[in-house]
Amino acid sequence: SYETLTEKGTSWTVVTPIIFSYKVTETHGLLDPCNATLLTGHAHEPQTSADTLRIPSKPIKRFVVVDQEVYRIYGSQITKYFEVNNVTCKILALPTTEENKSMEMALKILEELNSFSIDRRAEPVIAIGGGVCLDIVGLAASLYRRRTPYIRVPTTLLSYIDASVGAKTGVNFANCKNKLGSYIPPVATYLDLSFIKTIPRRHISNGLAEMLKMALMKHKELFELLEKHGQHLLDSKFQSDSSVFSVSSQSASRSTRLAIVTMLEELAPNLWEDDLNRLVDFGHVISPALEMRVLPSLLHGEAVNIDMAYMVYVSRESGQLTEDEKNRIISCMVGLELPVWHQACTMELIQSSLQDRLKHSGGLVRMPLPVGLGQAIFNNTSYEVLTSAYEKWC
Repeated sequence: SYETLTEKGTSWTVVTPIIFSYKVTETHGLLDPCNATLLTGHAHEPQTSADTLRIPSKPIKRFVVVDQEVYRIYGSQITKYFEVNNVTCKILALPTTEENKSMEMALKILEELNSFSIDRRAEPVIAIGGGVCLDIVGLAASLYRRRTPYIRVPTTLLSYIDASVGAKTGVNFANCKNKLGSYIPPVATYLDLSFIKTIPRRHISNGLAEMLKMALMKHKELFELLEKHGQHLLDSKFQSDSSVFSVSSQSASRSTRLAIVTMLEELAPNLWEDDLNRLVDFGHVISPALEMRVLPSLLHGEAVNIDMAYMVYVSRESGQLTEDEKNRIISCMVGLELPVWHQACTMELIQSSLQDRLKHSGGLVRMPLPVGLGQAIFNNTSYEVLTSAYEKWC
């Protein structure tokens, strides 16, 4: 800190560097009782399961929140995992849907956590589910005793490449998406693609929208992978078949890796969103209002894709995309089985979303728009361009 003296008195300016370090780890067989990752993988120097899991003096405790649909499929495996490893645990299965993404749900978690009682330094809370589950549990953990470490285990494709790698937590409030929240990253995120095999096809499309977002903003190769293999990824649910070098295993691992790496490149240097020019906001200018307006009929990625499709027309109209590029992008979206238009996305909704963005981004819309395939600019587009793009889009 440094001191400044003025006629009116003394002031101290405090500069505190806050550094977050967290792990994002790909693993296989996360719920196999022999795999210690879930219990010890967050430690800076992971010990062997024999060293760490059977300390007789102090039983290990874990508080686990699981989405109830995930619990229906994996509940017995989760329970067995902790039983075999002699862990005292409380498993709380909750309906973590967008409609329930509220402070009430976070408080319910906190009441249960408080009753169970954990060592807030050594016993991280574990969240297993989709993005909504990870967001609510992250917020609850960030509030409990000001900050309790937590672990994310994403079970949907969307959360696998999006919610899992950032620091944002949150709940909906005053009919606005994620209006309450914090920037507290998990101590670790564990990625296991095998969870994807039990999610419905529509939810895989939903996750592909966020992958396409990163492709259009930052990575032409990722776009070409989704364009060429999107249908195959949907059919195979990102699972490898028996042939190690199969198209499905290569395209699944390459595309998820590129999506995660590009997402981390964008998020890590700007964890608290101090820089308001954010490429990851592509598809997130109009979609929050659209998603809340039509709940629960659109999934998050579907709303994002509708926003992106409109913005592709805006980009074309302002000369950033060729007609061929625009058509390739829209065809790719259709190939990924994503909606490219919605009647509730009116010009009035678009205008109010842009006005709202102006209020929260320092007086500039700072709209990320694709330039060609795999690059972007930030553009404050004229009303005329927005309107003519809207008419062509419709």
